[in-house]
Amino acid sequence: MITPEQVKELREKTGISVMQCRKALEEAEGDFEKALLLLKRKGADVAAKKSDRELGAGTVASYVHSNGTVGAMVTLLSETDFVSKNKEFGDLARDIAMHIAATKPEFLTKEEVDADSLAKIKEVLVKELEGRPENLKEQILQGKIDSYFKERILLEQSFIKNDTMAIKDLISDATQKFGEKIAIGKFAYFSAN
Repeated sequence: MITPEQVKELREKTGISVMQCRKALEEAEGDFEKALLLLKRKGADVAAKKSDRELGAGTVASYVHSNGTVGAMVTLLSETDFVSKNKEFGDLARDIAMHIAATKPEFLTKEEVDADSLAKIKEVLVKELEGRPENLKEQILQGKIDSYFKERILLEQSFIKNDTMAIKDLISDATQKFGEKIAIGKFAYFSAN
């Protein structure tokens, strides 16, 4: 039997609706961790289904670090004003701006990595492969390239407030929570140095 306390705890942890939390707990037979995983999987499915929807609203958020030397701005987009004017949506945008100020990403997605940037890093990394077996060099090189860009692509970075999830997971969870497509539009990093 699923108790209201279990549903409340899951809702507080995820911010997802009471009905979705109850269904996840029922499906997981009361196992809290399993229910979290089910909600995460369903969140990715929900985000995929909503990926072709039009983004017609959004908010701009900024963050300036307490020492005043770094800051960031981000546009977080949604389908409707109803969601974009929600306080939790604004808090999410500010958290993402804070993350940007802390991590200084260069690209939003993998697709934004230009051929010139890729060629430059390949040139540097190929030198590290000297002495490695020929049949493994391409695989090792691709792993090193992926690792290098993971730290420079905003959606691939681990969220600074919860390193168990990437920024793309944060957006996916928000899509499930708010019930409509959420996406990062543009972002900018600023430094006084």
